[in-house]
Amino acid sequence: MRELLEAVADGSLSPAEAEAELNGYVTGEAGRFDAARDRRRGVPEAIFADGKSTAQVVALAETALETTDRALLTRVSETQFDALETLVAETVPNATIDQRGPTVRITTPDYERPPLEATVGIATGGTVDEWVADEAELVCEDAGVTVDRVDDIGVAALSRTLDQLERLREADVLIVAAGREGALPTVIAGLVDTPVIGVPVASGYGHAGDGEAALAGMLQSCTVLSVVNIDAGFVAGAQATLIARAIDAASD
Repeated sequence: MRELLEAVADGSLSPAEAEAELNGYVTGEAGRFDAARDRRRGVPEAIFADGKSTAQVVALAETALETTDRALLTRVSETQFDALETLVAETVPNATIDQRGPTVRITTPDYERPPLEATVGIATGGTVDEWVADEAELVCEDAGVTVDRVDDIGVAALSRTLDQLERLREADVLIVAAGREGALPTVIAGLVDTPVIGVPVASGYGHAGDGEAALAGMLQSCTVLSVVNIDAGFVAGAQATLIARAIDAASD
């Protein structure tokens, strides 16, 4: 405790960093940021930007950067992203911003990505599924996982899937995102001995075209796979990361 107080007094530690060390979280006007989640759970807290004001998103990102040297944000609007760029330019000019669709990762020069000896394969059925896969991919890369991604291998032309089969079999864990009837994860799970995480995507026509058909199809899969919620790329990436960590630990 005394060391923390002395560090705050001499300016080598900010009050937010000290609070994170003491409580595991930091309380601000935009809410509480769980700075210790990565150490406790193996997956960092992501800032879900949808439904938050731009000011709230920026404030939470600033807290994340101050206490963990990186900020991971999902469902970021263009206005929010512009504000994040301004935040970085004004407070951490040497930070790196990685934007993939509505998912954003910001890292300071002090952030060191942990090495993780495991490979997560990510596959999508079609172009419409890619933004969900982007979310999962950025979560995995943040954890230090090697990602091998292949897009547009939907079962409407099964040869596209089979052409990538050997590559898919080399991954330690697979994330497969698909919309419409959600058949791709079921097909792949029947052809590999790798854990498969299915991600239903909200795409399709008419009845149940909002991802419900894909979700129902994956839940009823006769091949063994895990399923996350509709468009839940972050959850799939986090689950794959936990599996990859276990594989990495077992190989030591």
